[in-house]
Amino acid sequence: MDIYNWSEVTEERVTPLFTRQAIHTSRMTLLKLRLKKGAVVPMHQHPHEQITMMASGLVRVELDGKDVLLRPGDILLIPSNAPHLFEALEDYVETDVFTPPREDLMPKPTAG
Repeated sequence: MDIYNWSEVTEERVTPLFTRQAIHTSRMTLLKLRLKKGAVVPMHQHPHEQITMMASGLVRVELDGKDVLLRPGDILLIPSNAPHLFEALEDYVETDVFTPPREDLMPKPTAG
């Protein structure tokens, strides 16, 4: 059994307005994201299915050419390969689950 606590997971600064924490397992990646008002995660897509769960704040998501506003308690499913964008309308915190794991976000082995 593995037990994690976000207070013990390294927080990575992606931009001055965006930080993330990551937990990787053999079958999924779990991210905790913190974005400040005005932050934008540009339009992108990936082969992973994504579930976004809002903890606080307000975010605009553009998905499949439609805009949706997510508030605390909202859960959004982003299908595999669906283009999407996030814009922080307020400071917000979300937790994302990706399957399969996001290998592109895993720590790179160090040369030794």
